[in-house]
Amino acid sequence: MSLIFRSKNMATAKEVDMYTADDIQVLEGMEAVRKRPGMYIGSTDQRGLHHLIYEIVDNGVDEFMAGFSTRVSIHIQSDGTVRIEDDGRGIPVDVHPATGMTAVETVMTTLHAGGKFGGKAYAVSGGLHGVGASVVNALSESLEVEVSRDGQLYRQSFSRGRGQSELTSESLPRGSRRNTGTAVTFMPDVEIFEEFAYDFDVLRQRFKEMAYLNKGLEITFRSDWPAHDNLWPNNEVTYYFEGGISSFVRSLNQKRAVVHPDPIYVEKKIDNTIVEVAMQYNDSFTEFVHSFANCINTIDGGSHITGFRSALTRIVNDYGRKQNLIKDNEPNLAGEDAREGLAAVISVKLTDPQFEGQTKTRLGNPEVRTQVESVVAEALQYYLEDNPQDAKRIIEKCLTAQRARDAARKARDLIIRKNAMDGGGLPGKLADCSEKNPEFCEIYLVEGDSAGGTAKMGRDRRTQAILPLWGKILNVEKARADKMLAHDAIRSMITAIGAGLDDDIDLSKLRYHRIIIMTDADVDGSHIRTLILTFFFRHMKPLIEHGHLYIAQPPLYKISSGRQSHYAYSEGEREGIMTQLNGRRNIYLQRYKGLGEMNAEQLWETTMDPEKRTLLQVDIADAAGADDMFSVLMGNVVEPRRNFIQAHALEVKNLDV
Repeated sequence: MSLIFRSKNMATAKEVDMYTADDIQVLEGMEAVRKRPGMYIGSTDQRGLHHLIYEIVDNGVDEFMAGFSTRVSIHIQSDGTVRIEDDGRGIPVDVHPATGMTAVETVMTTLHAGGKFGGKAYAVSGGLHGVGASVVNALSESLEVEVSRDGQLYRQSFSRGRGQSELTSESLPRGSRRNTGTAVTFMPDVEIFEEFAYDFDVLRQRFKEMAYLNKGLEITFRSDWPAHDNLWPNNEVTYYFEGGISSFVRSLNQKRAVVHPDPIYVEKKIDNTIVEVAMQYNDSFTEFVHSFANCINTIDGGSHITGFRSALTRIVNDYGRKQNLIKDNEPNLAGEDAREGLAAVISVKLTDPQFEGQTKTRLGNPEVRTQVESVVAEALQYYLEDNPQDAKRIIEKCLTAQRARDAARKARDLIIRKNAMDGGGLPGKLADCSEKNPEFCEIYLVEGDSAGGTAKMGRDRRTQAILPLWGKILNVEKARADKMLAHDAIRSMITAIGAGLDDDIDLSKLRYHRIIIMTDADVDGSHIRTLILTFFFRHMKPLIEHGHLYIAQPPLYKISSGRQSHYAYSEGEREGIMTQLNGRRNIYLQRYKGLGEMNAEQLWETTMDPEKRTLLQVDIADAAGADDMFSVLMGNVVEPRRNFIQAHALEVKNLDV
């Protein structure tokens, strides 16, 4: 006998029989893009909106890499319209033999049409799928292309993927600055994008990165879109770097003390691959390496990173042995020893890159590994031999990292043995939850025993765990792993969370899918929160990348009038509530400076109740910017921190001293 379990929505046998070819929907060209935009631009939120800009900018950068352009300009107008110009060759305007349309119309209305497939027009290109311009066209309410070439200015307008006019031409004015080039002006379609939310800082960072990767390219970015802050009051920047990725590495290290004065730099062409690498050691304890393939940020690494790491570890060990800096009775340096405190940029440009995954975040070409490895090995060996004092400092730093790693391993082993002897080893101060499925569990990292006690009384014991942290935790930006693992509060966090740390982190062992930092709403609370965030960013970054880290938002004020109480989470809310209550007698305003000032019921109602609370999810939209900020705020060098405080002191409101 067989059992059949059917859900309420499962089709009956008769309905299945009626499933025919007529039920297969075929979407072609622009219709497919508009129906499933996420397949082409990832999403229809801010990231997708930015992606439209990147696609057109990439075309201008491709012209630069091909040797025909010197500048790209981007202008976001106040109504949300975007205009992007380059001084490249200009899109061809003659009739395409296969489509019977002009090349301009073919490029703008046909998927997988462009100059990047045959290899003649572009030897190297970032936009490899040939869908960029046509996808932007399909997802735009209006789009106009202007092409300057052959002494003529050509124009054609489009809407939602379809041509709205014929290609027209007129003579370029005499003395025109733009003899050749392409300008694309488009308005994203409100039918596709829920809201327009351009982020000047995110876009600026991307364009700055592009300028670093293409030395000699000028990128100008201007935005008239209303800014959400005053960090860029003019909202206009221009980037141009003669030093290219060497300048990039210098910028990564500008807030740190460096081990050797100048970045080690090499650029070499092997077969059809251009390998460009810049690296420089600093006095920090973290590795920060950027990798790119055809100017695409390969955040998941790939063959070029593998080749770089292999060459680095081998040459550092070979040189150390040769100079007797690494003794015969000592083990070789491990890869992580050779990379501690290293800032590096690896950029490869190749004709036929093979990216793994639709998001193009990992390079798969196997030949690139050996190409990068040979280039880096040769350049690094020459540098070490030609600069013996710098080489000695680099090897000594790596040896110190090795000794600290060995001490940290012993500390980890001690923690594991202690946990085993304690019968499971959860921290004594942890009030765990009863639910065993991590997806439904959350842990609050609470500042102080007093607030921790209140949180324990007010929590939902089934799904919410509480771990009180006593005092200010160690600043891991200034401490190696062995010292960090000797710190009780940090050890307790690592043990309670259960996923390990650094290279050994395993998210499948995560005991809670929401890790919530809950500190007082004062200066000390902000400092403690920054210390905890620094720990997670440096040693548990995958938790942030996978959306597991949050910040609780306790109220700043309690406003009472008679039997009614209101909570304000910002100065704006306080002013609004006070305005509403204006005219009532006996209004009582209480400023919460600590979580311990609330009783268990108030803490639950305002900060811990999933139905009412506000949580901020910690995200890394800009890894380089985040690294830079943690180095400024928490690093050893005082001057950048002083400059930052002086620059932003007037932006601080309601400072409690």
